[in-house]
Amino acid sequence: MQTMFALVWNNEVRKLFCQSQRVMRVIWVAAMVGSLGALVFLVDPDDAQPHRILVDTDADTDDVFALFYLLKQDSTRFDLQAITINANGWSEAGHAINHVYDILFMMGRDDIPVGVGGEGGILPNGTILPNVGGFQPIIDQGMSTAGECRYRQAIPVAQRGRLDVNSNYGLRKAFLPQGSRRYTPLQQPTAQQVMIDAISSGPITVFLMGAHTNFAIFLMSNPHLKKNVKHVYAMGGSVRPNCPKINSSDSSGECSDIGNLYPQDSNPYAEFNIFSDPFAAYKVLHFGIPVTLIPLDATNTIPLSKSFFMEFERRQNTYEAKYSFQALKIIRDTWLSDAFHEQYCMWDSFLVGVALSIIRNSHNLYGENEFAEMQYMNITVVTSNEPYGALDGSNPLITGYSTPRFNVQKNGVHSGHVQMGMQDPFCLQKGKGKCQGILISSTGWATPATIDVVYDILHMMARDDIPVGLGEAFAVGQANPSFAAIGDCKYSKAIPHGSGGYLDSDTLYGLARDLPRSPRRYTTENSVKFGDPRDTDNPGLRQPSAQEVWKSIVESLDPGSKITILTNGPLTNLAQIILSENTSSLIQGVYIVGGHTGYVYDNSEGNVFTVPSNKYAEFNMFLDPLAAKEVFTSSVDIRLVPLQMQRRVSSFSTILNRMNATTQTPEVVFAQHLLSRLWRLQQEHYRYHHMDIFLGEILGAAILAGNPHLNQTFTLKPLKVLADGDITKIGEIVIDEEKGKQVTILENFNPETYYDHFVRVLGDHRQSAVLGSFHEQERMWNSPPEKMNFVHNQQV
Repeated sequence: MQTMFALVWNNEVRKLFCQSQRVMRVIWVAAMVGSLGALVFLVDPDDAQPHRILVDTDADTDDVFALFYLLKQDSTRFDLQAITINANGWSEAGHAINHVYDILFMMGRDDIPVGVGGEGGILPNGTILPNVGGFQPIIDQGMSTAGECRYRQAIPVAQRGRLDVNSNYGLRKAFLPQGSRRYTPLQQPTAQQVMIDAISSGPITVFLMGAHTNFAIFLMSNPHLKKNVKHVYAMGGSVRPNCPKINSSDSSGECSDIGNLYPQDSNPYAEFNIFSDPFAAYKVLHFGIPVTLIPLDATNTIPLSKSFFMEFERRQNTYEAKYSFQALKIIRDTWLSDAFHEQYCMWDSFLVGVALSIIRNSHNLYGENEFAEMQYMNITVVTSNEPYGALDGSNPLITGYSTPRFNVQKNGVHSGHVQMGMQDPFCLQKGKGKCQGILISSTGWATPATIDVVYDILHMMARDDIPVGLGEAFAVGQANPSFAAIGDCKYSKAIPHGSGGYLDSDTLYGLARDLPRSPRRYTTENSVKFGDPRDTDNPGLRQPSAQEVWKSIVESLDPGSKITILTNGPLTNLAQIILSENTSSLIQGVYIVGGHTGYVYDNSEGNVFTVPSNKYAEFNMFLDPLAAKEVFTSSVDIRLVPLQMQRRVSSFSTILNRMNATTQTPEVVFAQHLLSRLWRLQQEHYRYHHMDIFLGEILGAAILAGNPHLNQTFTLKPLKVLADGDITKIGEIVIDEEKGKQVTILENFNPETYYDHFVRVLGDHRQSAVLGSFHEQERMWNSPPEKMNFVHNQQV
């Protein structure tokens, strides 16, 4: 009989240990931890074949440390076969895939396949189609990559969350070399493809360093390949925390600080990796494969001490050591408290150390290893709360189905109330202007870390003088009132995570890496000047917020001067500007690209295609309707460029034909590549049917520029934004003669002149790019300065 090692997360300790009717699994637990010393092992001569390993990771910083450690092992002993990206955790798929590619390139391991995402879905009857991307927890996965953020909302979106992980605190692009591998739409190997290829090739060990979504989907779809999985090692869960002795006056019998979510009072029992997809973790645990889980109980016993930090600082002999230490240092320097060395742990690194030690010592029958004591425990994963079978609308496995999905029992352990959010009461414990600045909306079609793309474009155009501010991570009213770093996704859930959504926007459809690298980038540097608790090493590199950039622009204005604003996304930043320090009087006017008023004339529909019941909203209004309402009830002068006008200039063939006939400046070349790719994708795959909505958004800049040959005409209408109530109406703009704001609406213009004007501006060599691409930049770096003309990299 094969020895079983396992460890699982506990969501609700009291229920878990008091209710004997729950299905339990006998497991091994890493209970006590030894020292974090040098991991040196003896080779087992009886085990000649290398141990094949597959890693599923969410590419958080501690995962990077674990990957480096694994990559530095003797490949004749431990052969890393493949890496898959968990897109349901701490990083966005588009940023994570390129991060992993760059790490592998630096380590000389471009031979390792990497999989991410996928456009497959799960049918209402529970049938899992090929290539489910893992963007959603299994219970919420439908036929699209757009969907809920039931669990993921526990992870901060901007600073100290996904923004910092996506950019590795601003270090990724500053440090890592860039190889030839990159995400390319419709060509990127999916997570499921890579898993199937690796596991079907022979016996393999699986390391899970994030949510279990990808691996659970693999097991549910390919049960016949279960026999090839020798063992699963996972970091996650909180099983038996190291609690102080309970005060005799406290009758709860529980520990108050068990998990690691924040705020702690929303779900004090959960740990991120398991909480991100509890049903997936349950499936992995109960699938009959040996599992060892390294929980918080173990990792919390080895925080990253000052002595370890100082020793690591002294050992900077390799690039991977330097990259890892710089990441640790910036995390320490930006830690919210002074308790970094007591609170930060080597979570996934410890997982890999324990796992490899157990494998090396496989002659031991009970999992003995150098770093942890192993212990059997009866345990399971709680996926829903009692009472079971209660149809309160929270549980997608049973709500609306006569037969529950995945054959779960109607009154079984998966049929109860499922946490719907971090504030779920059921789960709670008691003139010609000059561009003065760019404000990045974090509530639109790209995630906050994509600010680096803007920096790269500005660098390409020699406009590093333009300040760039990062906006709030959440739409108005969506941030958690008790902990603003996390929040809900009531509106942003309409944006797909995979093809045609965040994955493509964050990588500019696979082309962002063609842009020259800017010396500016997002960093998590701190500055006391802006209210941070302490200065980091380079406080001048701190990323300014949108509000800080706006304030700086206002303070630099000459007396009597005013500012014109152009918006090409949700109105989150603009609403905050209007509400801040009574600065509305300094706004000359606002050009808003968005909103839909066409239904008034021809009954045409909006473009929120992922919410079919909402027929007349437009995305920029829908994604932050409360902000839009604030703007449309303010005193600022608004000029609206509505959806029906944008649709008149959404012809890819027309604009590409014009580009082919104009001067091929670097910006024309890049725009051609991007638009050609969007058009091709739209023709090839239904997930990209909406690409023309982005082409139409260019119109706002042309209208603002005021070319008289466009023959613009406007009309005045009293408009109101519907921001409350039924999701079928949210974001809709209606005419309200009594309470509506008088808004100037673009009514007509000359589309042919627009196409000519736009292409002519991009082809104007007088204000052209000084760096055409990353490859030109590379050649410049590798050429003696005296032999290089820095304009377009032409040899002298």
